[in-house]
Amino acid sequence: MDLPWGNEKTIMFITNVGLITSKGIYGDNIMAAEWTHHVSYSPGLIAVCLGLNRATLQNINSSKEFGVNLTATDQNILASVAGGSTGKEIDKVKVLKELGFKFYKAKKINTLMVKDAALNLECKLVKQIELGDHMMLVGEVINAELGKGKEPLAYHRLKYWKLDKNIEKPSEKELERIKNIVQENKK
Repeated sequence: MDLPWGNEKTIMFITNVGLITSKGIYGDNIMAAEWTHHVSYSPGLIAVCLGLNRATLQNINSSKEFGVNLTATDQNILASVAGGSTGKEIDKVKVLKELGFKFYKAKKINTLMVKDAALNLECKLVKQIELGDHMMLVGEVINAELGKGKEPLAYHRLKYWKLDKNIEKPSEKELERIKNIVQENKK
């Protein structure tokens, strides 16, 4: 069964918007990647899933490194531009600079990073896995910088969202009740 982009089932996921920066055969490039995941604490590993024909994938294959910049809530235009065209045809970094967005040189890899993102991660490529119509790239984080006072942008139902209401976890009393029920049902 296929789950196509934009389908009523696939838009139910809630994700972040990773801005993947790279430098390679297509020069400096940026793309928006909805499938950006933290997959290991030790070592710190990040997985990004990219379409098989993406300029970013070709850049990363040539350089073996990439940046992951989690979009901040005030960077929705940046995310739309980064995701709206291909780096094979458009110099998206130049477009974004003309729109007033800023980049900085990564400290440990040879690519640009997005200034004022919620989180910036510099990654060295450690593994690639082809999964259907996407390639999962796993990168080891070699430098991380937290955006001061920045909250990540969420993506759901083809729209950007700001998470501003916390739903409380169960009370201690409820957690104790659940723990007791779990203990009573051990196999």
